[in-house]
Amino acid sequence: MIDDTTSSPRTVLVTGAAGGLGRAFAEAFARRGDVVVIADIDRVGAERAAAELAAEGLTVTGAGVDVTDASSTAELAALTAEAGRGGIDVVINNAAIYATLTRSPFEDIDETEWDRVMAVNLKGPWLVARASSPLLNTGARIVNISSATVMSGSAQWAHYVASKAGVIGLTRVLAKELGARGITVNAVAPGFTLTEASHSLMPDAESYGIDRGSIKRPIQPDDIVGAVLFLASPESAFVTGQTLVVDGGRQFL
Repeated sequence: MIDDTTSSPRTVLVTGAAGGLGRAFAEAFARRGDVVVIADIDRVGAERAAAELAAEGLTVTGAGVDVTDASSTAELAALTAEAGRGGIDVVINNAAIYATLTRSPFEDIDETEWDRVMAVNLKGPWLVARASSPLLNTGARIVNISSATVMSGSAQWAHYVASKAGVIGLTRVLAKELGARGITVNAVAPGFTLTEASHSLMPDAESYGIDRGSIKRPIQPDDIVGAVLFLASPESAFVTGQTLVVDGGRQFL
């Protein structure tokens, strides 16, 4: 992985971090000496994850957040700034609805479910970025988590794929608008990664997609963590508005 250790700790906010990829991102930053806020709709889960890492001497705080609610995201941004050195250095927009969705033809998707997916997966990153913007330090990084399903078009998952495509569009706009402040905004589009959510989504998670990849093994959370750390590091200072697909070469085969 990239060694992006700096002389002073950064203040990092990770949403959707009570478990899965978000938890992996939060732990990686914490182990590099950063001050990390683990945020999740599951407040108890977020606080539990933070307590487990804090027990190892890491500087981590757990917080509840509803990323679809402006007041909740504003409170979270303020809490994050207070947890560190007075501002926010890194925002990882990871919160999303995923494992609870049922695949179905686009004609059969319930309108309420469509709206909920858009609210969490697309409105959420916008609200978190909007709330964080006044508190972002010069040279801050925003990394939005999209999905490689945007490139494949993954059938019978129109709401999820459309929401994650929207994240890429949002990323490009934010990169344009925040660039003058030295802030970069990029997206990471993971392939099907072995998390708790993925295992609950399908029984053959361990083998899913392997035959389509250049690298013939399942995608592990650490495979995605490295890309996020890079885009949040000083080494990526001139990279912005980009989407990095991390899927072991599955999309171009």
